[in-house]
Amino acid sequence: EVALAESGGGLVQAGGSLRLSCAASALTIEDYAIGWFRQAPGKEREGVSCISTMDGKTYVAESVKDRFTVSIDNSKNTVYLQINNVKPEDTAVYYCALAYNYYCSRPAMRGDFWGQGTQVTVSS
Repeated sequence: EVALAESGGGLVQAGGSLRLSCAASALTIEDYAIGWFRQAPGKEREGVSCISTMDGKTYVAESVKDRFTVSIDNSKNTVYLQINNVKPEDTAVYYCALAYNYYCSRPAMRGDFWGQGTQVTVSS
């Protein structure tokens, strides 16, 4: 059974850093595009990034591209979201998603599989 497991969230002070992980099981992420999304309280879910493993293209939302970095470790079947200089407005539940045979064209995508989310809370 396919599963995505996010981890790395928690409580962090503004200005700090954290790295979120999305570990996939029962599939090979090399066949997928991987997206990170977030949903803040009372707001709609927004796409943060999309990375296509097949062509290597990466898209990160303009609002965070100077602080967010996406990377892949194929050997671990894991995708990472590095968040630097966190801000209170980054407080949200962060989700990863996979889309089979998908090529990213923007920092959002459909999700064939979704993780359960990891909470990030930034204190000011």
